[in-house]
Amino acid sequence: MAAVRHPWKWAAAVGLVVALAMGALFVPLNAGVTRIVTAIDIARPPVDIFAYVTTPGNGPKWHPSCLAVEGADDHLLEVGETVIEDFLVAGRRGRVTWRVTTREPFKQWRISGEVDAHPASVVTYTRAPTATGTRFLRELEYRSPNLLFALLNCISLRSRIDAESEQAVRQLKERLEVGTK
Repeated sequence: MAAVRHPWKWAAAVGLVVALAMGALFVPLNAGVTRIVTAIDIARPPVDIFAYVTTPGNGPKWHPSCLAVEGADDHLLEVGETVIEDFLVAGRRGRVTWRVTTREPFKQWRISGEVDAHPASVVTYTRAPTATGTRFLRELEYRSPNLLFALLNCISLRSRIDAESEQAVRQLKERLEVGTK
């Protein structure tokens, strides 16, 4: 068996390959959008539900990921208004600045979020009247900024965020139907 003359060269080459592979995990990625849609029937008029969910100060009362809200949180926000939310999503704590991008009174409301000045997610609320109240639909969209995030999203993040979203609409239904605001 021949001796390796320069073992440090092999170690350097392996180290370079590992470093490149690790670096690839953080390269910006234009992956598809993850879309999580949750819907629930609530025995309340659409106007009541719309007013409640589009008033950011109510967020911590019904959404488990919303820890606190700062700014214009005491009224139904208009297009262009912003609010800052402290969140805990899938075990990750942070702050997001939400900006209202769409507001069709009592029909649709959309907000776009930025974390550290980077686009983070979009949330859309829509509603439709039913025979007994309202069908409330919450849609969350987010992109994977890099390969590492895309892998983590496949492994666990999406299922955790989906479960938190389901819990949120159940809590919203309970809060609005029982009448505790």
